[in-house]
Amino acid sequence: MHAEIGIIGGSGLYDMAELTDRREHVVSTPFGEPSGPYVLATLRGKRVAFLARHGAGHRLMPSELNYRANIYGFKVLGVSHVLSASAVGSLKEEYRPLDLVFPDQFLDRTFNRVGTFFGNGLVAHVGFAHPLCERLRGLAAEAAEAAGARVHRGGTYVCMEGPQFSTLAESRLYRSWGMDIIGMTNLQEAKLAREAEICYATMALVTDYDCWHPDHDAVTVEMVIANLMENAKTAQRVIADTVERLGAERPCGCQDALGTAIITRPDAVPASVRRDLAPIVGRYLPVTD
Repeated sequence: MHAEIGIIGGSGLYDMAELTDRREHVVSTPFGEPSGPYVLATLRGKRVAFLARHGAGHRLMPSELNYRANIYGFKVLGVSHVLSASAVGSLKEEYRPLDLVFPDQFLDRTFNRVGTFFGNGLVAHVGFAHPLCERLRGLAAEAAEAAGARVHRGGTYVCMEGPQFSTLAESRLYRSWGMDIIGMTNLQEAKLAREAEICYATMALVTDYDCWHPDHDAVTVEMVIANLMENAKTAQRVIADTVERLGAERPCGCQDALGTAIITRPDAVPASVRRDLAPIVGRYLPVTD
């Protein structure tokens, strides 16, 4: 089983109508089970792997997601690019509900999650100053503009723990910091994708103004889902057009993120860790037994 491009569907985007020749595939990982089976399919002539982030029926909270297993599964399938769709709240008046944002930065406000494949005798520190793949992000933004969406390039995504929405004090604080949008899922995906040398970009679907706005002081699930459903067709078109635009070349450098990141002396790395992480570190630390 093999795919070139991974797609992570968030709240309201649990499938894609344009996928053909589809087959479900279960991937087992050293980190446990992913959110569900990967849907391997053809999209605009390319092999893709689609994963519903929150599982069938939206049964997994953001803090319950097995981020490591999800990204590891994409790596095992041969995926080189992952495009993530995610619902977000807006922290600025100009980022209106139904707008699409392609952020270029994150701010971490989570506290209960694992965001690395490393540990247990193997240490690596990847560069993360620019946490999203510029090339993939640019292609997705171009596709969104071509689809007629209201698009914002750049901006900072605040990743909060959840599952509760922000307090008014928190929302006002993030605005005072100059933050742009807020969500609950994408930061750990980006960290792990970088460690796995996978190009990663976020398409953020604005559903509400968070609670800072006088007209949105009580954000509800119904509000979020209603706006997501309205934007679902645009989101699917943007994803498909981005897949079509992607070529095999990777001039961004994401594919070499571990080249200068592994600090542990090779002979000190436990054999079991080499085996478990072989899909990720095998080109640097080959399994010898």
